[in-house]
Amino acid sequence: MSDLVKDFNEYRQRMNDKIMAADNLVLKRLFNLDTNTYTDGALPAKTKEMIGLAASMVLRCDDCIKYHIEKCHELGVTQEEIFEVFAISNIIGGTIVIPHLRRAVEYWEALENKS
Repeated sequence: MSDLVKDFNEYRQRMNDKIMAADNLVLKRLFNLDTNTYTDGALPAKTKEMIGLAASMVLRCDDCIKYHIEKCHELGVTQEEIFEVFAISNIIGGTIVIPHLRRAVEYWEALENKS
């Protein structure tokens, strides 16, 4: 597994474990709501993850971008589809999103290379 992917996932898991260990009801509910938002419903999970990715890129949250890219990859989003999401995100967010696009492409490539 790429160090980029491995490092991100290990850090995320370690910190999520600490957050959950605090046993804060509001944070637990927030995490649960987030998880349930991206399950199949009227829209399939794949579509929801692509929407989440686009929103994360526009909001310029690199951790969120990595998370949604990885979920998209797991759900079978193709390179052509992911680049359309990247294009939409940059049209909506403007050129300020380009640095995040670069990191998103790097993360996508790391996922592709580990497959």
